[in-house]
Amino acid sequence: MTNHPEQQYLDLINHLIHKGDRRMDRTGTGTLSTVGAMMRFDMSGGAFPVYTTKRVFWKTAVKEMLWFLTGQTNIQSLLRENVRIWTDWPLAAYRKATGEEISQEDFEGRIVADDEFASKWGDLGPVYGKQWRRWLGADGKEYDQVAEVIATLKSNPSSRRMLFHAWNVPELGTMALPPCHMTYQFYASGLGREEPPKLSLMVNQRSCDIGLGNPFNICQQAALLAMVAQQVDMTPSELIWVGGDVHLYLDHMEMAETLLSREPRPFPTLTLARKPASIDDYKIADFEVVGYDPHPAIEAPVAV
Repeated sequence: MTNHPEQQYLDLINHLIHKGDRRMDRTGTGTLSTVGAMMRFDMSGGAFPVYTTKRVFWKTAVKEMLWFLTGQTNIQSLLRENVRIWTDWPLAAYRKATGEEISQEDFEGRIVADDEFASKWGDLGPVYGKQWRRWLGADGKEYDQVAEVIATLKSNPSSRRMLFHAWNVPELGTMALPPCHMTYQFYASGLGREEPPKLSLMVNQRSCDIGLGNPFNICQQAALLAMVAQQVDMTPSELIWVGGDVHLYLDHMEMAETLLSREPRPFPTLTLARKPASIDDYKIADFEVVGYDPHPAIEAPVAV
């Protein structure tokens, strides 16, 4: 299926393997890297771009997006949803500060059970959700960028200013990890016609771990497009992803070769079971995904 939309992902991996710039990185792992990449996924027929050449745990990815939308920055609520993808950073900070070689499981157990411990050790700093929903301006006011985008889509959908981002320069140093997926820009088309307008989303990502991060990112960004489109009475159209520094970690080479040996299968379809009152009210149970039949999952290490 060479015309399968997932082929874009496989072509990018292949490019990194054969033409990527070999370089050392922040984590000390080493990568094959390139700059400037684009992928486009058509969601107009209900397609949900969850990669199929390995199993993507799409519920975990969507739960992370729902967490971003709450504006929270503490991993306690994530862990209560059994989402463990952010634990590595506060765990490393705790071990460094205390010298205690606590296991990840025990650390997460303490975060979940002890609010005081979670408050001290489970916060990631002013990461995505804080910037999206509670950006603190120089005037001392908090700005809800997501709500503003939705309001503009309803009142002035041809605007060229419908975006939100998380690259808050003064606060980068206090974040567990500076934002990788930085800018989300919405574009409405087909305005003024009888059928509902179409909504597209372009995401600019400054840094992308192609093996582990990108499958999650694409899935959750597609979920966001579906939610926003529903809230403004539009239909999802295109998810456009633009990558800056796109890299393959050297210890992901075996995974990459396995992915390239597999044939993509049809994407599943996504239906939202209800229309919540606002963007704040979605639950994981609202996402009905049908027809997901991926190849088996592939284990690979996370670079911290």
